[in-house]
Amino acid sequence: MLAPETPYPMAGGGAIRTASLLHYLALHYDTDLIVFRQPGSPDPALALPAGLAQRVATIELSSNGRSTAARVVRNASRVLRRVPPLTDRFAGFGDEITRGIGGRQYDLGIVEHFWCAPYWPVLAPCCRKTVVDLHNVESVLHARCAASPGLEGLAHGVFERASRQLEQAWLPRFDIVLVTSGDDAAAVGRIAADAHTSVYPNALPAMPQPPHIDEEAVVFSGNLEYHPNRTAVRYFRREIWPLLRDRWPDLNWRLVGMNPEFVREFTSGDPRIDVRGSVENAVTELARARVAIVPLLSGSGTRLKILEAWAAGLPVVSTSIGAEGLGARDGEHLLIADSAVAFVEAVSRLLACKQLRAGLGEAGRLLLEKEFTWEKAWAKLDF
Repeated sequence: MLAPETPYPMAGGGAIRTASLLHYLALHYDTDLIVFRQPGSPDPALALPAGLAQRVATIELSSNGRSTAARVVRNASRVLRRVPPLTDRFAGFGDEITRGIGGRQYDLGIVEHFWCAPYWPVLAPCCRKTVVDLHNVESVLHARCAASPGLEGLAHGVFERASRQLEQAWLPRFDIVLVTSGDDAAAVGRIAADAHTSVYPNALPAMPQPPHIDEEAVVFSGNLEYHPNRTAVRYFRREIWPLLRDRWPDLNWRLVGMNPEFVREFTSGDPRIDVRGSVENAVTELARARVAIVPLLSGSGTRLKILEAWAAGLPVVSTSIGAEGLGARDGEHLLIADSAVAFVEAVSRLLACKQLRAGLGEAGRLLLEKEFTWEKAWAKLDF
């Protein structure tokens, strides 16, 4: 397995998906892991639970400036070169990957994320079968982010076209293209008709439902640096929260997830906005609130934030994009709201009715147990 992000600790949806597949592989194969390490992150070999990998080869990434100015300069260069940001970040390490392979031959070679798909020529000669695991369809993700105003939207438009060209070039070369849902399989089919897709849903390890604390709060979770999450926070803060705040004078809005500094401009100055940042157990933290909110306006794949809310037995209000690919029915497993006014009304319905909250939370939890545990997802794999 070649992974551009460390699966452990399981912080964030990408790490959880990679970890789920790595656990499956460990049950069926002797597995080697080649993994990129961000500066300051834990040593992957030490963080990984015993028995998941026979060998771990780590590729050290150089430090990237995280200031706004540094990010603007870096992404302006990528726009001019027409290279998607994360494809660029993980490019140029072919020699390190070759050393990690060390001349060994494998039954299976798996690439996590499309960002590393261009390493197919390095993996293919030593792997009987190659697989790429698409956490998102990158061109779809950038196309939706292109709706952002100004230069940011224009940049995503460039990255959407560049990603589509890369997808058309690389996806058909893999023996299997794993996608999170039937929606993503259809999207890949429109982009690269010769690609061989197979649905491997996002999922969570089986876990008991934590006690529900039921504090008067709505909660949003996720990596707050991730563009769709940052846009969702901005939308909720500007269009939805002022209306909810006035209607429910004791209500707090809680944000859970890494990199809270990237949404500080939207969360500062309001004492009823509670930024928790990274937490040890997201599901336990979610169970402290009354309603999980997923006001996403862009994105791809399926949202682990919804699965985590269901694991907590929490009712969810989401946009259609937020709930995409999960097969959840509006009014049965969650509430769908695609305008600010509809979102306010949906959240208010749940806050006003404990029975409705309990019913939706229970239905979401049952759907999770039926479709979205690791064991249920593994049953869909056929390598």
